[in-house]
Amino acid sequence: MDGKLILIDGSSVPVDETSIKGALADGTILWLDFKPADPDGVALLRDEFQLHPLAIEAVSDFGQRPKVEDFGNVVYLVGYGVTGQGRDDFAEVHIFVAKDYLITIRNDHCHALDELWERLGRPGGLPRGTNRPLRLILLHHIVDSMVDSFFPRLSEFDDHIDELQEQIFARPSNDQLAELFNMQRWLVTARKLVSPQRDVMAALVGGMVDLPGTTPDSDPYLRDLYDHMIRVSDLIDSYRDLLSNAMDAYLSMVSNNLNQVMKQLAIIATIFLPLSFLTGFFGQNFAWLVVHLGGWPTFVIFGLGSELLAVAGLYWLFRRRGWIGSGG
Repeated sequence: MDGKLILIDGSSVPVDETSIKGALADGTILWLDFKPADPDGVALLRDEFQLHPLAIEAVSDFGQRPKVEDFGNVVYLVGYGVTGQGRDDFAEVHIFVAKDYLITIRNDHCHALDELWERLGRPGGLPRGTNRPLRLILLHHIVDSMVDSFFPRLSEFDDHIDELQEQIFARPSNDQLAELFNMQRWLVTARKLVSPQRDVMAALVGGMVDLPGTTPDSDPYLRDLYDHMIRVSDLIDSYRDLLSNAMDAYLSMVSNNLNQVMKQLAIIATIFLPLSFLTGFFGQNFAWLVVHLGGWPTFVIFGLGSELLAVAGLYWLFRRRGWIGSGG
């Protein structure tokens, strides 16, 4: 079994069946962390901790929606944090809270919980409180670490969106559009997780689910977690709007660039239209034209002069209408 076990006195012991059974019998388990729950760990949760069959089924099949369920003497929570690794970097954590133990089960790396383990291993790192059970203090630290892990990633989004907007107004490219879509996909996934997780915190704050050992002094800490979830949810909605605005700006810039290209092509085609007409007209092999239009002065006046006059007239017209020059 891959995991960690810390006792109520702050000492760490090996995660094996004997140690867990002894600590469970003495009521000295503070935090048992499985990563992940292998078949032996699942059997231990079922036989020794006697968890509900539905909860056992959930920890055996990750990909659950954030939720909270009351199984009588045990409250079961599913929450998510951000690992900070890769695009789809959400860490799913299952939490069991009882009067005599606190269990977390995660399928892979969770930076927030790893940092919390490092803090607990330092002198004075074990959380203490006067009017709250130690396990509830630790639960607050666990959930708070998971919720707060969203903020650094969202802060990166803020800076990156500003950079992308500057690049889009300077020179839009397909790479920027792909990056916008990737960011939007991450935010959509985050919103699907944060919204029900916020409802979980609301259920705990509203008293619809009572955590074992809860006292009136615990309410401010639950409200603090709910407040953090509200902030995360609001930030996600704000950045979704900013990304939509960035995509609109990208499409507008591409459309404006296309209009500029089309205008330039239209100007070129319009200039060559009279020139093609004049050269075609004077290139006709009619007898009158061949006999009467000849010599160097005629070539300069009618041949070159008419074409220069046509180009000059079109340039004046384009300038007046603002198609080229300062108005273009």
